[in-house]
Amino acid sequence: MAVLRKRRSDEIDPFSDLLFNTLLIFVLLFAVALVAMNPKAKTGVIDAKAEFIITVTWPDLNPNDIDTWVQDPGGNLVWFRQRESGLMHLDRDDRGVANDSIVVNGQSVVNPLNQEVVTLRGFAPGEYTVNVFYYESKNGEPVPVSISVVKVNPRAEVVFYGSVNLGRKGDEATAVRFSTDREGHVTSVNTLPKTLVERI
Repeated sequence: MAVLRKRRSDEIDPFSDLLFNTLLIFVLLFAVALVAMNPKAKTGVIDAKAEFIITVTWPDLNPNDIDTWVQDPGGNLVWFRQRESGLMHLDRDDRGVANDSIVVNGQSVVNPLNQEVVTLRGFAPGEYTVNVFYYESKNGEPVPVSISVVKVNPRAEVVFYGSVNLGRKGDEATAVRFSTDREGHVTSVNTLPKTLVERI
């Protein structure tokens, strides 16, 4: 006569244990897949590569149009009609007060800043020349212009900061000339005049 043995409540059933572990692994894999499919958004991150940033500014709300001209060691030129050349890029052609206002809800909003920025996205060994040109005058007055050159990699380092005064429409001035070696180190800086502007 077979004796039926009553199962105790604390005994482990291998099938239930296997089923529970399989379910646990499935839930874990689902959570990992969910995280991988929906990564956290990086807000406000812009991966813009630049080695040098050249900034040209003149007084806020000044109506006159000052242009930036940059030449690299290979003779490539960046200016308002050629915004990209070689490894250089003119980010914005600022025309004084022209195009500095927009209408929002019936009201005019004005950006007073006069600024042009040229980025060097890489470097070639040799000399770079930065000139400023008084392109258009709205009031016939001289314009003081500030120029900065900042090397941004591996850390920010001011290569040059200075100013020039452009007396009248058609004036051109060399703000700075700087040379780099093959590793991008600045080897010399000077302000000797050099004409870049093609008469337009």
